[in-house]
Amino acid sequence: MPVETVIREIARHEGQSVTLRGWLYNSAGKGKLLFLQLRDGTGIVQCVCNKLELGDELFDALKHAGQESSLMVSGVVAADTRSKLGFELHVSSARLLGPASGYPITPKEHGPAFLHDNRHLWLRSRRPHAILSIRHLCVQAIRRYFDTRGYLLLDSPIFTPAACEGTSTLFETDYFGQPAYLSQSGQLYQEAGAAAFGKTYCFGPTFRAEKSGTRRHLTEFWMVEPEIAWLDMDGLLDLCEDFLVEVVGYVVEHGRGHLEELERDIKVLENVQKPFPRLSYDEACAVLAKLGHPVEPEDDFGSPHETELTKQFDRPVMVHRYPAAVKAFYMKGDPQNLARALGVDVLAPEGYGEIIGGGIRETDGDLLVEKIHHHGLPMSAFEWYLDLRRYGTFPHGGFGLGLERLVTWVCGIHHIRETVPFPRTIDRLVP
Repeated sequence: MPVETVIREIARHEGQSVTLRGWLYNSAGKGKLLFLQLRDGTGIVQCVCNKLELGDELFDALKHAGQESSLMVSGVVAADTRSKLGFELHVSSARLLGPASGYPITPKEHGPAFLHDNRHLWLRSRRPHAILSIRHLCVQAIRRYFDTRGYLLLDSPIFTPAACEGTSTLFETDYFGQPAYLSQSGQLYQEAGAAAFGKTYCFGPTFRAEKSGTRRHLTEFWMVEPEIAWLDMDGLLDLCEDFLVEVVGYVVEHGRGHLEELERDIKVLENVQKPFPRLSYDEACAVLAKLGHPVEPEDDFGSPHETELTKQFDRPVMVHRYPAAVKAFYMKGDPQNLARALGVDVLAPEGYGEIIGGGIRETDGDLLVEKIHHHGLPMSAFEWYLDLRRYGTFPHGGFGLGLERLVTWVCGIHHIRETVPFPRTIDRLVP
């Protein structure tokens, strides 16, 4: 009786008779032999069919089966040095379960618009399969990092009463007669969590109504946001560095095959080791000026600035103490220079730009009130947040990492939309 297994485990069954279920990825015939490429979600294996053994009727049915027809095949696992997998299946019996014809994504070049219109089917192809497998490993590594260090997972709400990162990028909805907004960040709620548990994190979807169609932007994306009590600026920089080194190392260790499928230069990822270069905003501006890309006085960096700066390093670079005027209301000012904020952006090499943004939070309730008024935010929506300062204010900080930006860089791909199963951009809501 054949053993039921999956392609990923086929090496364990060399010389044995097994049964596989999957979908026809490709096929080719040569006389009385038929070579089926079967995929099952865990891998792809070549199935060798002999007309003399299967009979004319079954052989012809398999020969004319369309791409993505579902099959059940049984046969003996044999070593094959020509295969990436190292094995093939010599088929003794087969059953066509779900015939398919006219599959739209054929083994040829298709434009990105066509592929994203058919994203629900494109997921079955090698490239998205590899990218989303790397995304899965990134999620595993992120959760592993925090879960093994005493952090509590504390879910922040998705419906919020006010802006966190600026009023111009809010998705508004009616919440039983009152306005509500899709969360731009879970950070403010993590600050409450840090006061209760010491170290917490949230990991979930966030939303920005940015009218931007660049390769770095999505309207719906995932963020991981840790918040830590008693954290200072040096501790924050160390945390960002340690976190990124471990996450990238985990993905390289467990996802090398997927990275090779994407033709990623793995040496670049292996360079993600401590220490990271650390530059103040003013030092970074001086470097950019010498490179011929000056930054306007007291202005934030744009993508071209981040790209040029990161080209100078072989690993992520940390830029800290940006102008307070370009940072969020909750960011604490640097006691040595109040025009600068105690914050950091971690910029990925190869021109991928910001993947982490973090900072130390303002602990002075009166200053927070001033900043809330200055940003034109509704005070009533932040009374609960101010309570965190009224009842035992404490130094704390944390960061936010955009999962999709991390995956884009780790995979070495051009556009962030490929890192999401079903991307939401300014011009795409379907499928």
